[in-house]
Amino acid sequence: MKWHHNLDVWKRSIELVVEIYKVTDTFPRHEVYGLTQQMRRAAVTIPSNIAEGAARKSSKEFIQFLSTAQGSIAELETQLIIADKLKYLKQASVLLKELNELSLMTAGLQGTIKKKAGKG
Repeated sequence: MKWHHNLDVWKRSIELVVEIYKVTDTFPRHEVYGLTQQMRRAAVTIPSNIAEGAARKSSKEFIQFLSTAQGSIAELETQLIIADKLKYLKQASVLLKELNELSLMTAGLQGTIKKKAGKG
């Protein structure tokens, strides 16, 4: 098994993807190629970038992929706020809280990797 499977941030981001797929299933049909697709793509890129970064050989590359995951977290946050304002969501605050926690976990992992690489 790849070591990213042991990362709590990766596990939680996988759970978030599942939740995003469930909530976007309830969006209006006309959003299927709009907000639904954008939110699903942004959500999937979070654990994908964590996994890809973990598979890289250097700390610098891993940190870069974690930075990309942070960007996807911010993107998904924006999309959740839009969906909430459009009244497509009933649990926006729960999802936004989870995103904030993922962001903090990702930043923490970046810091840990920097320290281990002697760059922190």
